[in-house]
Amino acid sequence: MNIIAMGGGGFSQEPDNPRLDRYILNQSAQISPKICFIPTASGDSEDYIQRFYEFFEKENCEPTHLSLLQQTIADKEAFLLSQDIIYVGGGNTRNLIALWKEWGLDKILRKALQQEIILAGISAGAICWFEEGLSDSVPGEWSNVPALGYLHGSLCPHYDGESQRQFHYRSSIETGSMKPGYALDDGAALHFVGDTIHAAIASRPEATAYSVTVDNNKVIEKPYDMNYLSID
Repeated sequence: MNIIAMGGGGFSQEPDNPRLDRYILNQSAQISPKICFIPTASGDSEDYIQRFYEFFEKENCEPTHLSLLQQTIADKEAFLLSQDIIYVGGGNTRNLIALWKEWGLDKILRKALQQEIILAGISAGAICWFEEGLSDSVPGEWSNVPALGYLHGSLCPHYDGESQRQFHYRSSIETGSMKPGYALDDGAALHFVGDTIHAAIASRPEATAYSVTVDNNKVIEKPYDMNYLSID
């Protein structure tokens, strides 16, 4: 099982910084891996899809995408299970999970995981693999959004990038309204192999990933030793 969760960055936030996206491509054993972008959380934004192609068409891979709103692919299961990498974009986590369950993508993606297809994602596309996550899916509110549960615990992306995220995530864990888990700065990512963290990686020198737990009603935040990726 390979899951790469990014707090921020990648082609959508750092178009001139290919470190995280190339790391994802390099995890495949294929010389030119097939990579499918799923932009559900953005409402299948055409601009987002275009930016995906603008980056990945220049890399050594075969990019494609799956849109639930346009419904251009009849057999979604066969299509997704033919990929080497599935890359999920950011946006509204609550909508993402609801639409995936409506169309059965939650079950298809579990099969993809069992078939050793690499799963990756940013922001909402990172939260989705965990049991739950801190989200601003409802404008003006911070809430606990249940996710797919492929990985244990909770996730908070954009830990250093958006005001109040750190406070609300820590508070939720402290009060027990959210399970302990992980926090990711923009530009930071965690690569899980099975249930174990294989690598903590960063596209920016200062970007950090954290374990966030609670002991005796006190939040404990521990940074991981980060591997600042080379440009290759």
